[in-house]
Amino acid sequence: MRILLVGEYSRLHNSLKEGLEALHHDVTIIGTGDNFKQFPVDYSIFPKYFLKNKLLVFLNKALFRVFKLDLQLAEKGIRFWYFLPKLKNYDVVQLINSNAIETYPFFSKFLLKRLFNQNKKSFLLVCGEDTPIIDFLLTDKLKYSILTPYLKDNNLKSEFRFSLKYTQKNYRDLYDFVKERVSATIVSDLDYKIPIPEKTLIPNPINTDKIAFENLDISKRIVIFMGINKSSYIKKGTVFFEKALAIIKEKYADKVEIISAENIPYSKYIMLYSRAHILLDQVYGYDQGYNALEAMAKGKVVFTGAETEFMNHYNLHERVAINALADVDYLVNELSFLIENPEEIVAIGKRTRAFIEREHQYVKIAQKYLDLWNSN
Repeated sequence: MRILLVGEYSRLHNSLKEGLEALHHDVTIIGTGDNFKQFPVDYSIFPKYFLKNKLLVFLNKALFRVFKLDLQLAEKGIRFWYFLPKLKNYDVVQLINSNAIETYPFFSKFLLKRLFNQNKKSFLLVCGEDTPIIDFLLTDKLKYSILTPYLKDNNLKSEFRFSLKYTQKNYRDLYDFVKERVSATIVSDLDYKIPIPEKTLIPNPINTDKIAFENLDISKRIVIFMGINKSSYIKKGTVFFEKALAIIKEKYADKVEIISAENIPYSKYIMLYSRAHILLDQVYGYDQGYNALEAMAKGKVVFTGAETEFMNHYNLHERVAINALADVDYLVNELSFLIENPEEIVAIGKRTRAFIEREHQYVKIAQKYLDLWNSN
């Protein structure tokens, strides 16, 4: 099969591509590479002129301030349009989001109509924020979610503009446009399955051949790593980790080393956390996101979403990750337990790798995608 994957936010589509290629399929990725993360793509629509040229960056900021025009969005769409003649005769097209092209919604609809018409079947993957996800989270039916800070304090609205844009008419229309034209919608984990339970869940693919398990050496200091993405700082609850780490640093000054990194490329992010025993990911999740899963594949102990719903879904009886909560005392207690019982770090790390191999192995997951694509 010839398969076109549109968009890349986390390395999900790259790992899926690797799994599909192992099964002898022809796969192409088109996307921006997600700005500073710089994920590999075959056709890049990265808006280099309005992100790299200082004069054009200044012009874009001025236009946005006065007219609310963002020429980065326009550049992405124009770059995609130039690639359209090459994006033909694919058996499957999969969008990583209804806004996978990341341009103006009206332009997205124009481009997607062309894309859908010149290929066979199309599918939508919900593995992040999208209209039905935000709609559900705004009902505040869950005990917590990425929107919890906003629901508690509407003054944070500007910090959640990326999330809330999916409730605007133009983005809602775009989602409806895509939903009506795809053969099926897929979700990647429980954080998206819970809001839209009728959709099929296919777990994130993790390339367990590229990501080697590392036996954790705890003979010296325990290394704790925290990656900070400023754009999702509040949504991930990073402030709770920072406060907990301040206490841990003082409490265990001679036993721990803390590494934090902000807005760095994916390749450097991987290099920095390779020495870590413990990785701090997010507090508002029910399941693991992509960064957490890759760290778990290495055998790291990850503080992330690992709620009861997750344990039940995968029929787990022992922890493969630490369920992180927006509670500094709780985080300090969990970290303290691991620091004082380092053998538990080793035990969790081994269970974690086994879990990834069982539930997220990239070739197995690629086959699940193929089965779904072929049945719709």
